[in-house]
Amino acid sequence: MSEDRDFEEKDEKVVEVETHHKKVEENDVLSTVVWAFILIWAGLVFLASNLNWFSHMGLAINNSWVWNFSHFGVWNLIALGTGVILLVEAAVRLLVPELRRNVGGALIGGIVLIGVGLGEWFSWSYLWPLILIAVGINVLITGLGRKRE
Repeated sequence: MSEDRDFEEKDEKVVEVETHHKKVEENDVLSTVVWAFILIWAGLVFLASNLNWFSHMGLAINNSWVWNFSHFGVWNLIALGTGVILLVEAAVRLLVPELRRNVGGALIGGIVLIGVGLGEWFSWSYLWPLILIAVGINVLITGLGRKRE
């Protein structure tokens, strides 16, 4: 009989945790805002490219929409801005307790996108090992965090 009670208590805890996670995901306004900013940023960069604003401002940005690592172009600028937005999201999540959750993915994604955005100006020989280390630490922290719950 006590086994049944323990089993029911564990089931109630599992349901409570799952319900909490669903509520957090449904009420995660920050993710919605971040995606909106990413789409707005991309739209602004494409619009500026189409209207030749970059050349009018004296910026040496290739207006071609084709991805090109040898020249700083539209996609580099989009990747760079998206990386910055993801890093800001991670910072907000770390600073605001109500929004706190695992930020490893946003940090790693932001760093990778900034590296892609910087293109030729950035040395990938240093970035890839750092990304692997960061992913490993993220997996370790996430795995250890689950054991405690």
